[in-house]
Amino acid sequence: QVQLVESGGGLVQAGGSLRLSCRSSGRPFSSYAMGWFRQAPGKEREFVASISGSDRSTTYADSVKGRFTISRDNAKNTVYLQMNSLKPGDTAVYYCAAVLDFLSTKTAEYDYWGQGTQVTVSS
Repeated sequence: QVQLVESGGGLVQAGGSLRLSCRSSGRPFSSYAMGWFRQAPGKEREFVASISGSDRSTTYADSVKGRFTISRDNAKNTVYLQMNSLKPGDTAVYYCAAVLDFLSTKTAEYDYWGQGTQVTVSS
């Protein structure tokens, strides 16, 4: 069993930055690929970024490329999402998720989810 707890959300003005953290407990953290997803009111949950457990390969949604950076510290069982140049359209609840072994952009393929952290970007 894996428990995920996100932190770091908040209110920021457009153009600002936030760093989200997600701490994992349970099975060996390095065995899991980690992803960040977000869900805005009235919309489906969408992929933001993911990082593999071993070689730290990454992939990003087109909407955040060049602005967001995903990273992980396996010694701290933590994955991060650095968000720069934030836009009002980035407003959503952000979730981290874990999947064993392989990098994925698909919500349905992730096994474990955190409770989410709210990010609000004002114009």
